[in-house]
Amino acid sequence: METKNLSEILDQTGQGQSASQEEQNREGGLRIPEEINLLPLREVVIFPVLIAPLGVGRESSIKLVNDAMVDGNRLIAVACMKDPTIENPTLDDVYRIGTVVVVRMLAQVPEGMRLIVQGIQRFEILEALQTKPYLRVRIRLIPEPGVPEEQKMEIEALRRNIGQIFSRIVQLSPDLPDEMQNLPNNITDPSQLTDLIAAQMPRLTFQERQEILETIELKPRMTRLMALLYREMQLLELGSRLQSEVAQEMGKTQREYYLREHLRQIQKELGEGDEQTREIEELRQKIAQSGMPEEARREAERELDRLGRMNPAAPEYNVARTYLDWMVSMPWQISTEDNLDIAAVKQVLDADHYGLDKVKDRILEYLSVRKFKQDGAVRQPILCFVGPPGVGKTSLGRSIARALGRKFVRISLGGVRDEAEIRGHRRTYIGALPGQIIQGIRRAESNNPVFMMDEIDKVQADFRGDPSSALLEVLDPEQNAEFRDHYLDVPFDLSNVLFITTANVLDTILPPLRDRMEVIEIAGYTEEEKIVIAEQHLIPKQIHEHGIKGKITFRRDAVQRIVRNYTREAGVRNLEREIATICRKVTRGLAEGRFRSITITPRVVTEYLGAPRYETEEALERVERTGVATGLVWTPMGGDIIFVEATAMPSPTNRPSTLTITGQLGDVMKESAQAALSYVRAHAREIGAPDDFYDKHDIHIHVPAGAIPKDGPSAGVTMVTALASLFSGRLARPLIAMTGEITLTGKVLPVGGIKEKALGARRAGIKTVILPERNRKDVMEDLPEEVRSELKFVFVEDVGRVLELALEPKRSARARAADGNHKGEKVVENARPRRTQRVPGAVTVPPAQ
Repeated sequence: METKNLSEILDQTGQGQSASQEEQNREGGLRIPEEINLLPLREVVIFPVLIAPLGVGRESSIKLVNDAMVDGNRLIAVACMKDPTIENPTLDDVYRIGTVVVVRMLAQVPEGMRLIVQGIQRFEILEALQTKPYLRVRIRLIPEPGVPEEQKMEIEALRRNIGQIFSRIVQLSPDLPDEMQNLPNNITDPSQLTDLIAAQMPRLTFQERQEILETIELKPRMTRLMALLYREMQLLELGSRLQSEVAQEMGKTQREYYLREHLRQIQKELGEGDEQTREIEELRQKIAQSGMPEEARREAERELDRLGRMNPAAPEYNVARTYLDWMVSMPWQISTEDNLDIAAVKQVLDADHYGLDKVKDRILEYLSVRKFKQDGAVRQPILCFVGPPGVGKTSLGRSIARALGRKFVRISLGGVRDEAEIRGHRRTYIGALPGQIIQGIRRAESNNPVFMMDEIDKVQADFRGDPSSALLEVLDPEQNAEFRDHYLDVPFDLSNVLFITTANVLDTILPPLRDRMEVIEIAGYTEEEKIVIAEQHLIPKQIHEHGIKGKITFRRDAVQRIVRNYTREAGVRNLEREIATICRKVTRGLAEGRFRSITITPRVVTEYLGAPRYETEEALERVERTGVATGLVWTPMGGDIIFVEATAMPSPTNRPSTLTITGQLGDVMKESAQAALSYVRAHAREIGAPDDFYDKHDIHIHVPAGAIPKDGPSAGVTMVTALASLFSGRLARPLIAMTGEITLTGKVLPVGGIKEKALGARRAGIKTVILPERNRKDVMEDLPEEVRSELKFVFVEDVGRVLELALEPKRSARARAADGNHKGEKVVENARPRRTQRVPGAVTVPPAQ
């Protein structure tokens, strides 16, 4: 069933409001019976005075209408059904309040009847008199309430407000004709106006209309209607505003299209538009497909619009074109999927590198977090590999990328001085380009590569800026999600990039930058590790590069000879060079036909590489005189031994004794020498030195090699030992090295680089190492088992214990010196003593053979 609007009904009947009122008055002469036929309606509510069409289709309803017409009064009662889906409604299925209507017109149609009815008066159903073939009920008519005197002004205000809101709704709604704006002015009766407006509102539900019908009191009825009208007005205003915005945007788009078409025709006439237009359209499509963030997209479109207005011959054209090429080629939304198979990643890392357990464990821990944290982003670690050259820091980054399934990018920061190398140049400069970070991301074609920055400790700073300061944002997980390159000038998300930096030392790295990185120290390799690395990686690589697979075999003792006698380094670069030298000589022999295959033995190594460059007995040779002690040092190349030499010269009687320190020592090391001399002078009698030794001699301390700068407090115990040996005439025990800081009271304090120093001592043939007691934990945690089993470590807390361990007894030293003077022999490798050296507090150590 449907309800026509009031203007259509008035047009059809040819009546205005006054004619409708006259008919109602004439019907007022009709007597509305208490018992009346009830017609249930689906989703239709008829108000008094309202003229509305009705469709009747059920047989029972058709019979009801025919019986009403036969009776002659044409009156029926109508009430809305609570559930419009019910086919045969009962009295409980209809609302209790309805309207008595008079049938104005009736027409037979194929689907039933079409009626035009007019509401007369509200009623309330009291009881049902019959249910078959149709409902017949007893009703009570509800008269229209009057308006109390005290409410007249309030009712009038409500009528005006309802009229104003309804007029506004007619303006906004496409469903209501404009002539209905005059309805509030033509109807002055507030009750009729309320009912008519409620009936004409197309967006009200039948439940809301029924609520208005059932509200008898005028003031509550008008208040409820005004609330519904106000809600409808707000919805229409919102819809109108949204429609206006859409239309405005569509108008702008159509205008741009129209202007571009005109521009294209003009350029076509000039013979310059076709290629440029195609180029701009291609860029526009690439911008739309690139997945840029909103800010980047707006900047790219602004630059593209600017490009479209330029003459291709203009200098600025190529600048803008290059900028757009960079913008569309960046991997804004392109990323690779990480390999979260922990076992497979570990297998790849182990296959590429031997050892380096700390680094591998850190990568596997990161992947484990990625595997279990499904929601949200996982912060990428900022790793810094610190270690001597040749230990595999750079190749380890490439191996990590291969294990994770990510792209790999590497840049070298060594010698970089310009801050623009990191952040890029601004586009105002001729030939401007993005920085190395953005360039690397573009080369990777992925926004989550493994990005390695080599030699971060060698970054320089000058008048062009400080690249280390520019790296503060790049390597900060809290900031790099919005990294802004000067050239692109839009944020780019670096939070998905796995940054790895490498360095040989930490001292030259800017402290705030060092604080942002997770430092993982990679110490030098032991002899056994070098042999395994050579067998598993270096030898197969060189054999493949020289094309002699199957024609050469290396014996393990030959590899050991190369490691011991031809290289002395923390890494394996020189080891690889020596292996490459042997492979080249073998390749030449094969080419000349001297042999078809060869097995590399220690003898062949000596033949191809010449005499051994390093001897393990060097430490024994250098201490065959008083005033010499062996220390341990840490260098960027790894650990090594160092000799501290002290000598005494007679001093003139007319001036006090002096201390001379040479060897290019730093301030800290010079202070250690002063402290060592003060300790020895204070304890001269305890160490067996004459009381007036210092008064009669000038002291000179030298630390070879003089061309290499040296600094640090760890040589303190070595200087004390050298001075004590000089003052007392006691030789230092051979094959003993030491490290530790001293105080004036004789305490031995802990130092760093224990692993590197121990490996250096082992390479130099040292058998016993004296360390501070507080460094015991470093030996137990960091040193491999084979090093701990081969070297003997003695841990001390005071200098007196160091001297007891490091110096020979006085008589033994004199006897040995006398014996050496008598024979006139120089201690060399072929004449070294075949005896056992016993160190107090340590195990018996036979000298190396």
